[in-house]
Order: sequence, then C-alpha cells, then structure tokens
Amino acid sequence: MSKLTRRDFIRSSMAVGAGLAMAGPASRALGANDDIRLGIIGVGGQGGDHMRIFSKIPGVRLVAICDADSNQVEKRAAEFEKENGVKLRTYTDMRELLDNKEIDAVTSATPNHWHALTTVWACQAGKDIYIEKPACHEIWEGRKMVEASRKYNRIVQIGTQKRSSEPHKAAFEWIREGNLGQIKWVRGFCYKGRGPGSTGIVHGTNGPTPVPASVDYNLWCGPADMVPLHRDQLDYVWHWVWNTGNGDIGNQGPHEMDLARWALGNPGLPTRCFSIGGRFGVGEVGDVGETANTQIAFFDYKPAPLIFEVRGLPRQKGVKWDDMDNYRRTGVTIGDFVQCEGGYVPLGDGGGWAFDNDGKKVKPFTGKEYGGIGGQGHHENFIKAVRSRKREDQNADIEVGHLSASLCHMANTSYRLGKKATVDEVKAAIGDNAEMMDSFNRMLEHLAANEVDLTKEPITLGPVLTMDPAKERYVGENSDLANLFIKRNYREPFVVPEQV
Repeated sequence: MSKLTRRDFIRSSMAVGAGLAMAGPASRALGANDDIRLGIIGVGGQGGDHMRIFSKIPGVRLVAICDADSNQVEKRAAEFEKENGVKLRTYTDMRELLDNKEIDAVTSATPNHWHALTTVWACQAGKDIYIEKPACHEIWEGRKMVEASRKYNRIVQIGTQKRSSEPHKAAFEWIREGNLGQIKWVRGFCYKGRGPGSTGIVHGTNGPTPVPASVDYNLWCGPADMVPLHRDQLDYVWHWVWNTGNGDIGNQGPHEMDLARWALGNPGLPTRCFSIGGRFGVGEVGDVGETANTQIAFFDYKPAPLIFEVRGLPRQKGVKWDDMDNYRRTGVTIGDFVQCEGGYVPLGDGGGWAFDNDGKKVKPFTGKEYGGIGGQGHHENFIKAVRSRKREDQNADIEVGHLSASLCHMANTSYRLGKKATVDEVKAAIGDNAEMMDSFNRMLEHLAANEVDLTKEPITLGPVLTMDPAKERYVGENSDLANLFIKRNYREPFVVPEQV
C-alpha cells in the first residue's frame, strides 16, 4: 500500500476511536516495501539489546528511539548511525514517538512502573507492542493491558523469551503426556547474586541526590510518585524500591513462574498464596532497598502447587557475591524443577534432562537436541504475529504475561502485609505444608551459612491471601488491605484509564 493510503487509513480509523477495533487486525497496513517500521522506548541495557536484535530481523526497519535520558538516546542513535548508516529519529517523551504515524510497532524496555501505560498508549495509537516483563507493576493494570490489546486489535507480546523455547515446550508436553506420572509440585528459582558488591544494593545518601541533568525526571517517574532521590544511583536499582520495582520475584520471577504455570497447563490465578522472607545481610553496606532479597512464595494450585524461591545472598559468607546455591545439586540456580510421581525434570535456560527417582537420566530436553538455547526466536515471533495479525501466532500474548506477573504481585502483597516473626512462629504458620516447610528449612540453612542473626534481622511472615481468580481481587480475611495493592495511585497526567 502507498504511504498516502496508509495515512488515510490511520487518520480515518483514529477519527472514529473505537471503530479501530471494528476494523479488525487484518486491515493494518505496512510501510514501504512491507517493512515494519519500529520505534523503541527505553534504550538502556535491555533496550539496547532490542535495538540490536530487532534491527537485524528481515523486514524490520528501526526508525526511532526514545528515552527520558537525552544523553542515553543521543548516544544510542549515534552508535546506530555509525554501525548501520541509518539516522534515527530521537525522542525523550514517548507520547511524541507514539504520535508518529510512520511507526507501525514499538518495543519497550522501561522500568516496571511504565509498562502498563506504555502498552495502553501504544494500543490506542494503533501500534503493536513488545513489552518487557513483568507485564505490569500491579495486577489491575495488567488486566487493562489485556483489555487494550483486545479493544484495539493490537498484537501485544510479553518479553518472557522462554515461551519461545523448543526444549521447554517439548519437556512440558512430554510431562503432561504422563511419562513420569502426575506432577506433584513445581518449583521456580531465582538464586541470583544481589549481595554486597552487586547491583542488588541500593546505596542510600544523607540527603536528596541530584538527578542527572540529562534525565527528564518527570518523564522518568511517569505514573510513579515523583519523590526526591535518596540513593546514589538512578538506573537499575529502581528494581529494589516499591515505587518503581517489584524485587527479584518481580524481576526474574516472571520468567520462571511463567514456565512453572506452563508446566502446570497454564492455569489462571491460584485461589491462595502466602509468602515469607526478608532483606537480609546487606545493612552493613548502607543498603536502603525495600524489596526482599530472600523470599519464598507458595501458590495453592490444584492438584500440584507452585513454590518460588528467591536468594540474593551467596551460598555462604566470605565467598564471591555471585557464588550461589543450586537446587538438589542439579545445577539449577535460575530455572525450574518439575517433580512428578516417577521422576523429575530440572530446567535451566537451555532446557535440561528428565530423571527417574533414582537419578538416572531418562530423556534429554536440551538446546542441542531442540535447535538452540531456549528463547531464541521470541522477538521474531512477535514480528511474525504483527505480519499475520493472528494472536494465535504469538508464543507469549499479553494475557499470559499478565497472569504470570500477577503471581509475583500476589506474593509481594502477602510479604508487604507481613509481620516480623520468630522461626517457631513461621513453622507454626506453615504447619503440615510439607513443600513449604522444605523450602523454609533450606532457607534457614542458607541464612545460617551467611551468618544472618534472625534475632536481629527477623523473618517477615506474610498472611495467607485468598484470591477470586475471575474478579482478580482478594476476598475473605486480609482482603481489605490486600486489595489496596491491586491498583496504584497514579500521578497526573500519567494515568492508566479505567476505560481503555
């Protein structure tokens, strides 16, 4: 289609508002030579990877980038022009990029608090979007992202790359065929070095810290509270502050809990959840982070529960900060472990093996046998769906991402409503929950190896929360307080609308 025809289509469809949804996905036009003209929002570490990966996909033409840090966006643009001979349009305000009718689709690697509004705005602007995990910062806004995708008939792909992993797909299909009997439980792990010396530390300052002059702090904060910076670093450590991040359970957790849900057959939200943990062993280095660096969450799926474990400290005090534990000597530090009646399957980035209960290898599910490391091709899968206009072509539709991210938020809500407790009080609360008790006893051993004194740094014991999966709201005991965490208070004008 000619550029004039495309402009006429976009102008007329935007004029009728909701009429865009009636037009249907098949009505979308592409740019010259059927290129998909792409804009990238947020070009820090992950966004830089987006620039590199998407620009090399045949038929994709990167035309614009955006970042609230003008130095960052100009640096990336200059590097891209030098390497590729292409001059990019640059923006600091994503609304201006989204207003550009010459852009067909966008990707986004902003901090978590921007994910929902970026997605809703992109859908309203008639653009497909690849959004990084977690899908959302709270449960409510994740549902709004799904609604926007459906209303405007947009392809919205979540950046849980392992959904495009052939080894994982093959393993879960084989397990569900009953080759090892019924699943007894699934565990996910994020044993990732966040101790002293790592990016897991938020170094506090005595007073407000000036924001870098190149950063538009109003745009950087967006929907979040625009509060003075009381840390020595703006970027990345926002993960460990509730206003903008969700901790490692909301950072690595969306990947591994998404795989765990996949192993269980992609169930919706569980009816019950609770979490325990704390931010241990980092006070001596002036850490002012808020999220847990050691955490266990239990999700009461039937017939097999999901348990997730976070460890940010090394395997013992005195070793390098990234010398981490691994589960049952299987080598899994970041990944999943599916326990069945007749054996088990540990899975890392590249897949894994099925074992019988005697530890004998039964069947491989590795990158070599299944065409590469798990997750390759996820970005190409998004582009395929953009071209086909078929949601079923997606490996990770936004609703998949929303449900998996919601598990992280449920766990964090229980944790944030928790109270300091002794070891005996935690064990009494766990009761006869054998799998949670196993996780807790191993957590105690881990903290002891790191010389954490639980009388000085007590454990936070979260309450059991009951969820109505259909309404995506908490019910019963503690629900009044828990539902306060379903939706944040937005800062004008950066508001995710009730009616998208």
